[in-house]
Amino acid sequence: MNCFYAMVSSNCRKGSTPRFHSTWEQSIFKAFSLLFLSTISLLAASPPNIVYIISDDQTYTDFGFMGHKQVRTPHLDRLAEQSAFFPNGYVTTSVCRPSLVTLLTGLYPFQHGVHFNHPPPGFRKLTQDPEINKEAYDALRKKASSIILNTPTLPRLLSENGYRCLQTGKFWEGHWRNAGFTEGMTTAEPSTALNGNKMLANGDMVAHGNGDAGLAIGRETLQPIYDFIDDCDKDQPFMIWYAPFLPHVPHDSPQRFYDLYKSKNIPSHKLSYYASISWFDETVGDLMRAIEKRGLSENTLFVFVVDNGFEPNPENPNIYTRTSKRSPFEPGLRTPILLHWKGVTIPTRQEKLVSSVDLFPTILEAVGIQSTQTISGISLWASALGSHDNDPTRAVFGDIYPGDASTLGNPAQDVAYRWVRQGDFKLIVPSSKNPWGNYLSQVSLYDLSTDPRETNNLLQSHKHLETLTRLTMLLDDWWKPQR
Repeated sequence: MNCFYAMVSSNCRKGSTPRFHSTWEQSIFKAFSLLFLSTISLLAASPPNIVYIISDDQTYTDFGFMGHKQVRTPHLDRLAEQSAFFPNGYVTTSVCRPSLVTLLTGLYPFQHGVHFNHPPPGFRKLTQDPEINKEAYDALRKKASSIILNTPTLPRLLSENGYRCLQTGKFWEGHWRNAGFTEGMTTAEPSTALNGNKMLANGDMVAHGNGDAGLAIGRETLQPIYDFIDDCDKDQPFMIWYAPFLPHVPHDSPQRFYDLYKSKNIPSHKLSYYASISWFDETVGDLMRAIEKRGLSENTLFVFVVDNGFEPNPENPNIYTRTSKRSPFEPGLRTPILLHWKGVTIPTRQEKLVSSVDLFPTILEAVGIQSTQTISGISLWASALGSHDNDPTRAVFGDIYPGDASTLGNPAQDVAYRWVRQGDFKLIVPSSKNPWGNYLSQVSLYDLSTDPRETNNLLQSHKHLETLTRLTMLLDDWWKPQR
């Protein structure tokens, strides 16, 4: 099928018919046409399984396949070698919950409305106010987690088309049913899983909100995934949401992962982080082997992305640097994206700008589902099949918010920064002179080709006035919040 795709691409222009230089070429084309149509028919009868792999808090550079010389990620490196590989990917925002909801809905945070981690009155008051008990805490969280109930989501669309969809790991939207999964681990109740509970000021134990029982996946076990796969009939398509709490803090991986870095002169503040990355990588390898062992590789699409970046702070490696998580800068926003379906996608590196918002339409196109909802991203499926359709005018966008929402249903009230990248240039626009986080106090323009750490603001450069004007118009056309 891929050979046919390449043949058609080289002989046709959009809207035209193929050009042939001999009857032999025409005969070959007809033969491939029949093969192609029969293959498409077969794929339509057997849509691929989806394995969605999401790293939690990992900087885009920190993979072997991204060129890192010290981090050990052999299983992800292998997946990258087999994948349509997009190294210049971006998430829409640099903190987990709104970023994950973008993956579920194909919408930007200002569109899907889950622009925060914690609903009003904010995490500190939710957990430290002695007047808030478990009943009140759960009610406040439920109000926020209900937003996704009325939004078309990937698992909802897949399940409506015959898929079984399993939720595991990180998931902030209450019970797994809320997002349309057919089964799952997260129930919005306290559990025995590590990192998923929180004790309130009055002594009540509650689910933190980030995944509760689902956070056992990867760190403690992969068995729920194995059981789910084995329970699916041979012809039953499925989706697995694998979003483990890895390499997220606490960076407390087993000793064998520290041992990988014994003689590598790793800076002390990065050692535990690197070890946790390798732990995550091992679980990815286990998951891939489980698919291979069951003979499902040739009908499974693997999708990989990071929810947001994380750089350990030299002064305290359990917290992030100011230029990574939550920030509008590259270490917080960049992510590699991988798409692999054995025998279907073409292993190739594509340098064009892409976004996590593109994955929703990409997956829908791969499985043959048409959605009537608004699609904010651009499908990467043609690119995954080998088309190098690089558009130099493509821009990617995003918005940054505080972790706590001041109100529900009004992202414009809380937005702190908007940003756009087109080509080598990136524009960041604060919402005020004193925006949340104090990352920037003025509009900032950067040339990432010469200034990847975003330290030289070109705002006052007459040479870049046209670029500034163009990016400002693009950003405002994308979203200009009204307060």
